[in-house]
Amino acid sequence: MRTRAKTVFSFPNPVNEVAARVVAGTVVLLSVLAIVLAQQWLLVAICYGFWARALTGPTLSPVGQLATRVIAPRLGPPRLVAGPPKRFAQAMGTAFSTSAVVLWFGFGYHLAAWGVLGALVAAASLESFAGYCLGCRIFGLLMSRGIIPESVCESCADLSLRHPGVAASR
Repeated sequence: MRTRAKTVFSFPNPVNEVAARVVAGTVVLLSVLAIVLAQQWLLVAICYGFWARALTGPTLSPVGQLATRVIAPRLGPPRLVAGPPKRFAQAMGTAFSTSAVVLWFGFGYHLAAWGVLGALVAAASLESFAGYCLGCRIFGLLMSRGIIPESVCESCADLSLRHPGVAASR
């Protein structure tokens, strides 16, 4: 049982950048629909997706499964990048989407919730359309400041040795 839980609650390393960009594009689409159509229930779906991906990678995320198993394979060969920065980016999305849910349902601050979701749209758009992972950049900055432990840095470096062409952080 412990092994099964460890398998479920793991994050892939390396990550297919193509699938990550597809997931980001889906986040943009769902978030814009939530804002434009004033569908607050989509906040919960977006929030669930980020929690699922931050904790389990694509395993428990319907969007993650669709991206990794169906869409990304049809878009060409995988482009492998290190997993820890992408997991950090998912955790940032978790913080933003959870904040939007709490603002909406907990405090009734609807405009603030849409504003937080708008910031999430901006970050996910950079990832999806330009291939610029804001969370990965912040991860790299935290590593250079020594806030993220050396062991994580060694994990990314070890990965690039085992998989030539894998980027440590974008």
